[in-house]
Amino acid sequence: MKVTYPVIFTDVDTNILIEIPDLGILTEANEEGRPKGSIADAITMARDAIGLSCIEAEDDGKEVVHPSEIKDIDVSKGTFFEDGTGIVSLVDVDLSVYRRMLDNKMVRRNVTLPNWLNQEAEKSHINVSKVLQEALMARLGVSR
Repeated sequence: MKVTYPVIFTDVDTNILIEIPDLGILTEANEEGRPKGSIADAITMARDAIGLSCIEAEDDGKEVVHPSEIKDIDVSKGTFFEDGTGIVSLVDVDLSVYRRMLDNKMVRRNVTLPNWLNQEAEKSHINVSKVLQEALMARLGVSR
């Protein structure tokens, strides 16, 4: 499922302050070692915040909050309005892709192979787990 939320980005000194009104999220972007956070960093931070919030809601059995229309977001009512210059933009997240990116915990599966095939794989120094992962991703049409 793909979601798209309006986000308020407020340019303040060395930071870009980020507000996602529909989700009640406040965060910021400030790239270490640079005099100012970049908008690319801010979008990445917003995408992470949206992804985590929506996945948490799904995992808790709650509905993902329906996003507002961008035209309904008033920068002057934003939390950081008096701190700097704000703009509203849309940020999208593919929750299926985001979930796969976060969930890299390995699980042990018992696989049965003919002995001769296992011996051939060992002789060739083939990582059977890796081959199985690649084959499953190809068969399912998914990637990390």
